[in-house]
Amino acid sequence: MSQTIEERIVYRARGTGGGWAFSPKDFTDFGGRSTIDTALHRLAQKGQVRRVIRGIYDYPRFSEFLGQQLGPDIDQVARAVARKFRWRIQPSGAVALNLLGLSTQVPARAIYLSDGPDRAYKLGNTSLVFEHTALKEAGFKLRESGLIVQALKSLGSERITPEVISKIRAWLPESLRKKVLADTKTATGWVYAAIQQITQEEPHG
Repeated sequence: MSQTIEERIVYRARGTGGGWAFSPKDFTDFGGRSTIDTALHRLAQKGQVRRVIRGIYDYPRFSEFLGQQLGPDIDQVARAVARKFRWRIQPSGAVALNLLGLSTQVPARAIYLSDGPDRAYKLGNTSLVFEHTALKEAGFKLRESGLIVQALKSLGSERITPEVISKIRAWLPESLRKKVLADTKTATGWVYAAIQQITQEEPHG
């Protein structure tokens, strides 16, 4: 028996493991815009997806420890907005540091640099802000490359310690290290030197 559009949407969202944010544009292969809008509206009413801001939904994560749904993943929402409007975005330094686990402080204003217009959204206690700028280093193929470059630049060359190198290396999957190294060749000299350290093979023994 063929799946309904609602079932197909939930199947795709569930396949992300939770926390994925999306807009109707992420399901254009399932049908027309009005059909997708109606399906998402129904799913939101049933509590199977959650409307986080106008035109953006997520598949909520659930915390067994807290016994409740977690708040939206700000980075996922930012990327869903970018896909919807076809913007290129880069996390600001503070956001990148948080995503890489180099800072435990969650920014009250999650700022993303964008080639789209200035735009701001409110998600609970957090403001998601897009600031229009010329994205000089948005040419990276991998999201991980942009995150690492922004985090390193935010720290500054003086604060790139062995501990920082080790933390980023632990965060970056081994399968992506050579790809990130190749992807960031155009980065500023000291930034690329740090990435060379991050992506080199760890000493054994």
